[in-house]
Amino acid sequence: MRKKNVIVLLALVLLLVLSACSGNNAGGSSEGDDRKLEKITILYPGEETDRFSEFLNNEFRQRMAQDLSLEVEVVFVPWAQYWEQKDIMLAANEPIDLYWDGLPDLSTLVNKKQAQPLDELIETYGQDMLKVLPKEQLQGAVIDGQIYGIPSAYAPSSAMYQLVTVRQDLMDKVGMTELNTAEDLKTFAAKVAEQYPEYKGPADIIFKPLTRYFADEQYFWIASEDLVVFGQDSKKAISYFETEAFQEVAKFNRSMYDAGLYTEDLTIKYNERDSRMQTGLYLWVEGSLGKEMEITSAVKANAPEAVLKSYLLSDEKPRYITSTGGEVLSVPVTAPNPTGAIQFVNWLYKNQDNYLFALYGVEGKDYEIIDGRINKRTSTEFFYEWMFRNQNYQMFTPEVSQEDIDNYTSWDDDAIVSDALGFRFNNENVRMIETALKEVVGKQLAPVRDGFVDFETAYPRAIENLKAAGIDEYVAEVQRQLDEFLASKQ
Repeated sequence: MRKKNVIVLLALVLLLVLSACSGNNAGGSSEGDDRKLEKITILYPGEETDRFSEFLNNEFRQRMAQDLSLEVEVVFVPWAQYWEQKDIMLAANEPIDLYWDGLPDLSTLVNKKQAQPLDELIETYGQDMLKVLPKEQLQGAVIDGQIYGIPSAYAPSSAMYQLVTVRQDLMDKVGMTELNTAEDLKTFAAKVAEQYPEYKGPADIIFKPLTRYFADEQYFWIASEDLVVFGQDSKKAISYFETEAFQEVAKFNRSMYDAGLYTEDLTIKYNERDSRMQTGLYLWVEGSLGKEMEITSAVKANAPEAVLKSYLLSDEKPRYITSTGGEVLSVPVTAPNPTGAIQFVNWLYKNQDNYLFALYGVEGKDYEIIDGRINKRTSTEFFYEWMFRNQNYQMFTPEVSQEDIDNYTSWDDDAIVSDALGFRFNNENVRMIETALKEVVGKQLAPVRDGFVDFETAYPRAIENLKAAGIDEYVAEVQRQLDEFLASKQ
């Protein structure tokens, strides 16, 4: 009898324990929630700051658990190693669910299995996102009728990569009132070097803005590694490094080196150009519309007197809309949780509250909104504003003039839509050739482009090697696909 009583007692105790555990989970304890959270991992370029890390581990973590039942891990990779590390990690099937890359290289990402079709995922989990990212925006990431990424930065985009962002305060100091030609740039650099030698010169060789200036027709890049451009007037695919415009760019940059106005860092550490500009010691960097608004705070942290302004070289030439953004958010084929990745992006674009939280932190702690302007209380960058920019939610800081805002919002009003808009080259048939061409560009033509080596001796040899690597066959394949694309639009 005693044995039966003991068994009954143990059963009652077990029921009480199970009931208590069930009650704790129903009450939503943090430990219970953590066990039920699904995880996504975002590969992210840049350095992790103390406040961003604190934000990710606390306020952001809580919000993701509350809103999406997700745990979001952000893996930071320094800019200088980002693309190489991305390729290594994805080739090794490391658990990456979402990453950022350049939209012009989308076909490479697809053929490397670094990007999967997102149509069904967006249809099921991305409906909020579609309210602020129009269909035309997503068309920029379509290959063979399928969406392989989410083009980021939905904003005015004509003359993309054709602007130069300069230290306007230094232009004022040296008495310059306009900047519209390559000669104006050289004059600006020379005057600052003479009058204010503590500055280190340009932060960037800005070859794309210079190409706009020197080219007879406007060129837009449509293949990997800047190999091929689309001629707006000729409607042809053209080998960029063989154009007269490229040769003029290279000669101009060489003259800048010869005059002592460029430093070798511009070639050796090309990818650090934005970091250089933000030190407050440099004169200009390649711009895009709103670039000065993006980096002003970072520059002012080191040079409080700095005033930035973006100029379009050859301002009299037309502005063309050639892309739906220069970057793309992609989900690898091997992503453990592609659903969670799209849910996260959809959440970010769902409303302005989510958008501001992800990009600027906690209202009242990291930023405040006064008279319709966003005032950042910290210099910390959270998720990059430029990476997720959306004109439906975008806000401006107090130091941005209303004139600049009006210019920004109306920028595309007179722009012309390029025939190349939406074209995405698929490199599948010429991958081996492309690899060989990229080798020539990286080792021989990039130094020529940047003016780092003597043009007269280095350029002919580099072009011979480009030809030997198969540039003509590569351009022919781009032209074949381009002709099909243009014909489909008629």
